[in-house]
Amino acid sequence: MRVLSFSETGQVRKNNEDALLVLSGDGLFAVADGMGGHQAGEIASNTAVSEIKKQAVKLREITNDRLEYWLKEVIGQANKVIYESAVCSPENQGMGTTLTMLVLRQNQGFVAHIGDSRAYLWRNGELLRLTDDHSLAEELVRRGQITVEEAEKHPQRHVLMRALGASRKIEIDYRTCDLQSGDVFLLCTDGFSNLLSDEELAEKFKRQESWETRFDRLKGLILERGAPDNYTALCCIME
Repeated sequence: MRVLSFSETGQVRKNNEDALLVLSGDGLFAVADGMGGHQAGEIASNTAVSEIKKQAVKLREITNDRLEYWLKEVIGQANKVIYESAVCSPENQGMGTTLTMLVLRQNQGFVAHIGDSRAYLWRNGELLRLTDDHSLAEELVRRGQITVEEAEKHPQRHVLMRALGASRKIEIDYRTCDLQSGDVFLLCTDGFSNLLSDEELAEKFKRQESWETRFDRLKGLILERGAPDNYTALCCIME
């Protein structure tokens, strides 16, 4: 397996409130996009990946049938630390973060997710989105109250319905899939996905070029479009 990744501040923001975790030896990967005033978003996202990293050594002892329980425990602990920091520190009030995690082991992949960062799977020439955005706009789409096209321009499209650290109790989405040779997993924050449609991602992934070149082309497109937000992405290429 090869892993390609980047996490950039962009051309408008002063701080990078995204965080990235790559632990290839443990098959553990994550992206997080923090939110909150001052530097609180940066604190939240970095706390999330730091808490996960602390528990990574235990992952080697966890069997597949216990992995979802392990993910719940680890993410729950990260949520507790972020939530208590927000409650106890006035400067951190309102902080939180998205979190999209991927665990790859043997013949299975596991995704845990909260917020509007995303996980994709490229398989047999098709791009599949593995996560749902926990945003107000996408919730309205799911309810049939607005269309997908309307959601893209909705004034509250970036308002999150769920985020790590936003409350004492959280709801996490989980998904598993069997792995195949040639699978490529993509994790990204919304600074990446907001500027690149799923159709554009699929078109770039179809090119007969190295994955390094394809990944660089995507990064180049974001820069051409002004990179107004922090943007983070990682690809896990199963060979």
